[in-house]
Amino acid sequence: MAASVENRQFAHLEPGRAGVIHAFKTPSNRRPASPVRGCNFPPPVEPTYLSKPFLIEYSSSEDEDESELIASARKASVQLEPSVLDSRDQGTADNWIERNPSLVRLTGKHPFNSEPPLPKLMQHGFITPVQLHYVRNHGPVPKATWKEWTVEVTGLVKRPLRFTMEQLVNEFPSREFPATLVCAGNRRKEQNMVKQTIGFNWGAAAISTSVWRGVRLRDVLKRCGIFSRQKGALNVCFEGAEDLPGGGGSKYGTSLRKEVAMDPSRDIILAYMQNGERLSPDHGFPVRMIIPGFIGGRMVKWLKRIIVTTQESDSYYHYRDNKVLPSHVDAELANAEAWWYKPEHTINELNINSVITTPCHEEILPINSWTTQMPYTLRGYAYSGGGKKVTRVEVTLDGGETWQVCALEHPEKPTKYGKYWCWCFWSLEVEVLDLLGAKEIAVRAWDETHNTQPEKLIWNLMGMMNNCWFRVKTNVCKPHKGEIGLVFEHPTLPGNQPGGWMAKEKQVNSSESAQSLKKSVSSPFMNTASKSYSMLEVRKHNSAESAWIVVHGHIYDCTRFLKDHPGGADSILINAGTDCTEEFDAIHSDKAKNLLEEFRIAELIETGYTSESPNNSVHGAANTTHLAPIKETAPQLTKNVALVPREKIPCKLVSKTSISHDVRLFRFALPSENQVLGLPVGKHIFLCAPVGGKLCMRAYTPTSTVDEVGFFDLLIKIYHKGVDPRFPSGGIMSQYLDSLPLGSFLDVKGPLGHIEYSGRGNFIVHGKQKFAKKLTMLAGGTGITPIYQVIKAILKDPEDTTEMYLVYANRTEADILLREELDAWAEKHQRLKVWYVVGQSIKEGWRYSVGRISEDILKEHVPEGSDDTLALACGPPPMIQFAVQPNLEKMNYAKDALLVF
Repeated sequence: MAASVENRQFAHLEPGRAGVIHAFKTPSNRRPASPVRGCNFPPPVEPTYLSKPFLIEYSSSEDEDESELIASARKASVQLEPSVLDSRDQGTADNWIERNPSLVRLTGKHPFNSEPPLPKLMQHGFITPVQLHYVRNHGPVPKATWKEWTVEVTGLVKRPLRFTMEQLVNEFPSREFPATLVCAGNRRKEQNMVKQTIGFNWGAAAISTSVWRGVRLRDVLKRCGIFSRQKGALNVCFEGAEDLPGGGGSKYGTSLRKEVAMDPSRDIILAYMQNGERLSPDHGFPVRMIIPGFIGGRMVKWLKRIIVTTQESDSYYHYRDNKVLPSHVDAELANAEAWWYKPEHTINELNINSVITTPCHEEILPINSWTTQMPYTLRGYAYSGGGKKVTRVEVTLDGGETWQVCALEHPEKPTKYGKYWCWCFWSLEVEVLDLLGAKEIAVRAWDETHNTQPEKLIWNLMGMMNNCWFRVKTNVCKPHKGEIGLVFEHPTLPGNQPGGWMAKEKQVNSSESAQSLKKSVSSPFMNTASKSYSMLEVRKHNSAESAWIVVHGHIYDCTRFLKDHPGGADSILINAGTDCTEEFDAIHSDKAKNLLEEFRIAELIETGYTSESPNNSVHGAANTTHLAPIKETAPQLTKNVALVPREKIPCKLVSKTSISHDVRLFRFALPSENQVLGLPVGKHIFLCAPVGGKLCMRAYTPTSTVDEVGFFDLLIKIYHKGVDPRFPSGGIMSQYLDSLPLGSFLDVKGPLGHIEYSGRGNFIVHGKQKFAKKLTMLAGGTGITPIYQVIKAILKDPEDTTEMYLVYANRTEADILLREELDAWAEKHQRLKVWYVVGQSIKEGWRYSVGRISEDILKEHVPEGSDDTLALACGPPPMIQFAVQPNLEKMNYAKDALLVF
């Protein structure tokens, strides 16, 4: 397939069936004499609305002019800053895609999930420029060409067919209309402020509206002869092209009931154009589903297959995504009680929702004799699902005691079936003195079925369909030159951006909760509630002498915990001086998060509005000075090594070799072909990958030698789902790696670990020297890799005379990793002895132990404890706790003689 996709103008794609859209502009209801409002944003583009409601009709004229609506969308696109090959996409599979730099990224570098800044979205009014349309990707964007792409229709149909793009365009009548797309996670960050969900932080701009053109799904299914319900045709499934890690590797897929798919009033199309152009890569080029009134998660992008079935889609993403579970159901309960598979919790149609967009976050309204003489106009958007019309929007300034009805603008005319597929806009003029007396502004909407928004947030595990009243807080600024001003705060800002009244309330509540805990006299948390530091100050504390980290806006001094951290000091030092919220959440339990509170010393200063700031002028626009991001400069290294402490490096998967049915050897290329990884013997690295919208981090030890140039190897056991009943979902990272296509990039971070073998019997453990002439080595399962690395280093040095005694435990012979290498080394080198222990033997002639590591096995195959003997161990915690530690104590090993990786 081609390496890139060009967005070409596609106005006359269908001779004889060019879509006609009659558009117009309505006069703005913004008062010409209204005072300047400060939004911290460039001057707004005047929104373009329709001069009268419209419905797309089809003209037989081949020379029909482009619609005013699409023309205005194109004009707005030209006015935007150009999309570019973003440096943040370098080292990812999406490095060929141009993206608008103003989009707020929500899941790090990859996959690409983003929304536009809310004020910028609203500047463009009814139709959203494609470059600003929110993006929800689960993995790399497939590379596609128009000419080679096909869509297969199969399953319970009389005539299974495969359509090219030219066939879809030329052999079916097209339908073109505007429709608003909304992610089910819109406003999720508000839920995450109450309690963390399993989803990332969408703000209030996971919504966009485009003019879509495509062919009706029902026409395509009728062409293929879809069977009747009596013959089992109950569901229509959709499958995309991308290879994703979910469920051990799958396509993105979902399904609709047949009666929905065939309903002519639903306007469900296979779309190939957006705002008058072919689809862009991020939005599904060359073809995607558009299902108006439904959540975005049902609209499969990069559509490859349509399958008519009896059962719903069996895709992992159909069952494990887009659910609203009861509030008491957490992740553990959802898995244990199979809540994912209960159909009553599946989301299809959008719910009623509304948002305040003006005033924008941190806007300042001066209070003076001029501004108080005229009203202030509140504005926002509203939408509902299933084609239902929003019939009323109300605003309260007194917590719901009284409500004022807003003016509504519906820029679309209903379809011939009475459906409304787009958002609408609301506005309300209020007196400035009324705003001055209000603590907050709240909005709620109603639709034609009299559904409305709940007052309070209802938490759910996935953080979806959040539609409680949208509240904007008001605060009085510190007087400036005799005048005061009102500053407005939205509940949150999208992604990991600090700010919003909910974030502040969470910090206050956390501080009060922490202060109520009993603390020792020496606790660094005592009397620090009022302390705060900037990120610039935090960055200075990046060493063993002073190690600070930031997690969820709180600053922690972890210096005194370095020696006690189970993962070693490196695990903290690699993040010292940084905001490691994402990494911390990815690898720590709730217990660890609670323990962290003991080390909290201060709060992180947020850039943006503070009432003390002289930069927040009460005269018009706020010229708030935001700190520019500071790029930490890596120290000059004496060797050309890839690993840089406190930074992630992108490494490309260049080969994947199957060693057995569940063991793979992965080779990753380093950023430069003349680099070495730079990982000391005995230490490990973190692989970092976005799985299911959340960062997943796992520690691995390479099996390649430390001096390999240009690459490193990882031998990894794949824990498939449905194999071990204790872990029905299998291993998240190992399944992700198994499904990862060649050429993909992963972020690598390191080195980590508290044990380093420096050669000839010498170790550095927690910074202290240790020496041994003899090494007892005890490994379980995949825990062989760090011990294998030490063995390899010893045998490579002919002057290293350290004796090694390895006992390696596994479930069966088939689970033994690296056996050929270990046996060959043991046969060749007298200083290495190898003994295997398996839980059960499935082969005749097994000459090693069966059962578990015991005192008898150890006494027979490893040396007695002594001053010149150390024990290295790596394996499952129960093995270490119940088999290794007690039996070594019986053999006179001192506690500090056992080194656990």
